[in-house]
Amino acid sequence: MVEHQHVATDETRSLIAASKVEGTDLYNSQGESMGSIYDVMLDKRSGRVAYAIASIGGFLGMGADYHPVPWERLRYDTQLGGYQLDETIDRLKAAPTIPSDYASDSDWGSTDLGWRGRVDDYYRPVI
Repeated sequence: MVEHQHVATDETRSLIAASKVEGTDLYNSQGESMGSIYDVMLDKRSGRVAYAIASIGGFLGMGADYHPVPWERLRYDTQLGGYQLDETIDRLKAAPTIPSDYASDSDWGSTDLGWRGRVDDYYRPVI
């Protein structure tokens, strides 16, 4: 009988499972809480994380707004134990949102093909 070794499936030195990212706090560059990571979205073709879905506001999971944030805009801060985004809370609140029921059978991503461009444009640095 072949014995299988336990393989870490939720975190390694440089990798983390999406299930462990979900619920992680989100901070601005001053270390102030802005919400949390509700989910991550993967690019089907590249297999890379494209967006983190930031959950802002709400109470006990109700009434929150969901904002896709380009993954490359986030950095993990080990001292805070969460992700940092170099934006103000007001700017994040004004960012493009997605429907609160996007996790259900909603087809918002396929019917609104322009959302990705709007999100990327919003976070594009002004030169």
